[in-house]
Amino acid sequence: MDKTLHQPLGGNEMPRFGGIATMLRLPHLQSAEGLDAAFVGVPLDIGTSLRSGTRFGPRQIRAESVMIRPYNMATGAAPFDSLSIADIGDVAINTFNLLDAVRIIEEAYDNIVEHNVIPLTLGGDHTITLPILRALHKKHGKIGLVHIDAHADVNDHMFGEKIAHGTTFRRAVEEGLLDCDRVVQIGLRAQGYTADDFNWSRRQGFRVVQAEECWHKSLEPLMAEVREKVGGGPVYLSFDIDGIDPAWAPGTGTPEIGGLTTIQAMEIIRGCHGLDLIGCDLVEVSPPYDTTGNTSLLGANLLFEMLCVLPGVVRR
Repeated sequence: MDKTLHQPLGGNEMPRFGGIATMLRLPHLQSAEGLDAAFVGVPLDIGTSLRSGTRFGPRQIRAESVMIRPYNMATGAAPFDSLSIADIGDVAINTFNLLDAVRIIEEAYDNIVEHNVIPLTLGGDHTITLPILRALHKKHGKIGLVHIDAHADVNDHMFGEKIAHGTTFRRAVEEGLLDCDRVVQIGLRAQGYTADDFNWSRRQGFRVVQAEECWHKSLEPLMAEVREKVGGGPVYLSFDIDGIDPAWAPGTGTPEIGGLTTIQAMEIIRGCHGLDLIGCDLVEVSPPYDTTGNTSLLGANLLFEMLCVLPGVVRR
């Protein structure tokens, strides 16, 4: 049976300030069935350690996505010409219980994966990546990872809690979800408590690219190295918006100076073209600290770039 190639609502069909605020103004469907890829919101912020507000991230990213057009002029990618894509709404998390919310997220993604759909997730704080990886691991086995962030998120605990936005990737390693020889972390920076804050990742086999290694240069050469490192199996792309310098992305819960530029962010995502991407997320957008809307606008555009590098996307 031929699949339905859903198209974003054009600016000449409905004014961009009108209509229902779905991601890229795509149709809102109740199920992932029949899709190749789906935008999913996870409005969680009870895993944060400083500023809250990421519960409003998915809604604001969708609102700011109205200006994005369907064809990528830089890369030639035309995702809506080859993939069936829609917005399947938000996961109804338990906003009063983090561990129960994690269970709910995992079950929701179990269902998405059952339909052989690639999820593109609008966060939400970085806690959400753990249950997503759990669901994807059940189908794909050990997963490679490209992780962009100011922080390694490999704390053993936060205030004694094993599950929070700063423990995600230590838990993922301990649970055997990641192929540690195929993991790269990009943009780590600022201060720590000990050298182990980054060196723990290195001991697992991760390639750690601190922000200083990225200053004043194009990241295209780095991404050739990344493709060599993480290729050869399924890969997940997780992008914390605080990987970008707060000059460009102030609307986040734990900002750190000296970060990546928006151009470098696009180079990283475009450099993932050709990898076997099985899912992506854009997390930690906090609209209450984003008075211009520019952080959410950036998040929306980076999600579009992720869509453009998925397997099966045609280039014109």
